[in-house]
Amino acid sequence: MKVSKLIIKSSSGKYPILIGSNVISNISKLMFDNSINFEKCLLVVDKNVPKKFISKIKKSLKNKKLFIFLITANEKNKNQKTTNSILKILLNKNFSREDCLIAVGGGITGDVSGFAASLFKRGLKFINIPTTLLSQVDSSIGGKTGINTNQGKNLIGSFYQPRLVISDTNFLKTLSKREVICGYGEILKHAIISNKVFYNFLNKNFFNIIKLKSPFIDKAIYESCKIKKIVVEKDEKENGMRKILNFGHTFAHAYEASLGFSKKLNHGEAVILGINTALSFSYKNKFLNFKEYNLIREHIYNSKLPFNLKKYFSLKDLNKILNFMMTDKKNNSNKINLVLLKKIGSPIIRKRYKKGSLRLFLKKELLN
Repeated sequence: MKVSKLIIKSSSGKYPILIGSNVISNISKLMFDNSINFEKCLLVVDKNVPKKFISKIKKSLKNKKLFIFLITANEKNKNQKTTNSILKILLNKNFSREDCLIAVGGGITGDVSGFAASLFKRGLKFINIPTTLLSQVDSSIGGKTGINTNQGKNLIGSFYQPRLVISDTNFLKTLSKREVICGYGEILKHAIISNKVFYNFLNKNFFNIIKLKSPFIDKAIYESCKIKKIVVEKDEKENGMRKILNFGHTFAHAYEASLGFSKKLNHGEAVILGINTALSFSYKNKFLNFKEYNLIREHIYNSKLPFNLKKYFSLKDLNKILNFMMTDKKNNSNKINLVLLKKIGSPIIRKRYKKGSLRLFLKKELLN
């Protein structure tokens, strides 16, 4: 069993990300190797995770006292009610801070579980087992946890680092193509903001990656995680450099919220739409030259990734999108913060625009 390892160093300590096939069969050994011990464990499991994987995890943890909480993982359930349900189990079963909560699912499961773990007795041990491509390359790294409210996405949350992240690529074989593309959006974002060599690798090997062929998918996950590792180690609490990870996301979160977090547009698709919008804004504001702009746009178009804003929205949605952009948690004034692009590998942060400027831009995007 070949396992790739990345060590994330945070202010609260360091933890490993383990990437490989069938890694979950050896959870007990991996925990022992990383000095993680506990008596009781709550598995918070996405209902969509096939039972065969849960059986493997349970078998590997047979010497622990296990409890299981199943959640229907969607953006509407990523809320305080679900968090309270998790906390209630931890309280009723008399968990201590030395016990453990293990999330088994995608980004929603990991975010809610991590948030609950950070709240319970001010923090108990947390292990993340991301089961989607999106969560393996993005949300499981860096310690962001959070829940949604009626006012927007991830507006309540905390920074809370896991003790261990286990990314088993076997989970990916159970995903639909749409879910794989959802994860690819974040991989593409990491390449665009950080590494042209990696971007060229994606451009050349897109179809092998989407088909989950080895070693292409393994390299894509590892390199993507490595980019995020470098960023979050330099800026754990998003005071500066980490803001580059929000490239495309101010638009993306507003798109998701405007559709009520419906199945019509999942997070990764929204991110790709947001990337496309941010590219257009960068180009039209003369930050990005046409050659680089066209290079990325052609990749998105040729790969048949979501790119057409008008497929999801019309002019009547404009005010709703802008209002959600105004309430984005990254704003600290009456202007909207955007991460833009100068060239592949050179993002621009701290660009603020008035609502009126964004209105004119988005109006043209929805009309053209």
